[in-house]
Amino acid sequence: MAAAPCDGAPPQAPAAVPVAVVSPQLCAPHAVPLTVVKKAISLSGGDFVVTDANGAEMLRVKGAVFSIHDRRVLCDAAGQPLVSMREKVFSMHNRWEVFRGDSTNASDLLFTVKKASVFQLKTDVDVFLAGNTAQQACDFKIKGSYFERSCGFYLGSSDTMIAQINRKYTASNVLLGKDTFVVTVFPHVDYVFIAALVVILDEIHRERFD
Repeated sequence: MAAAPCDGAPPQAPAAVPVAVVSPQLCAPHAVPLTVVKKAISLSGGDFVVTDANGAEMLRVKGAVFSIHDRRVLCDAAGQPLVSMREKVFSMHNRWEVFRGDSTNASDLLFTVKKASVFQLKTDVDVFLAGNTAQQACDFKIKGSYFERSCGFYLGSSDTMIAQINRKYTASNVLLGKDTFVVTVFPHVDYVFIAALVVILDEIHRERFD
């Protein structure tokens, strides 16, 4: 049975071409609502758990607290690394590189993420696939307000949305110091790719307000 999109989400139109960045097997034919639970206080700064609509764990972020590079690894429910994310040191635009599995080899680079400009009031982030070495035009863009947990993920600089973030308030989460929001991944879009982007968005935002 297809998962229902979160409340307030626009109708989900299938992408013309599947957006398979990590793997085509991660693209569902229906919208996939991911619930992201982020602890307010975490030693690694990136303590994320991603669950499905039924509350079952799908993904978890492991942070490298004392590593030279700010590094995060996105794992499946069994603890297998899917992608690793590393911030490039001395980069003006909070540039992050994302690699397949637990690798940091250039041959395993999947995509690069960076802020569109150094100083931002609103969220404006560009995503470049590994093959886009010139990086003159972005392959994907994230716009909105991550601070308010309200962002859209778009194909290039177009208006074609492939995922969106919406805040989810519950009394228990507020009491437990947890930040919970729903990421609706549109049909035929790689949900691990979107989850990795959310982790990086949070890192960029955290550095801005630290």
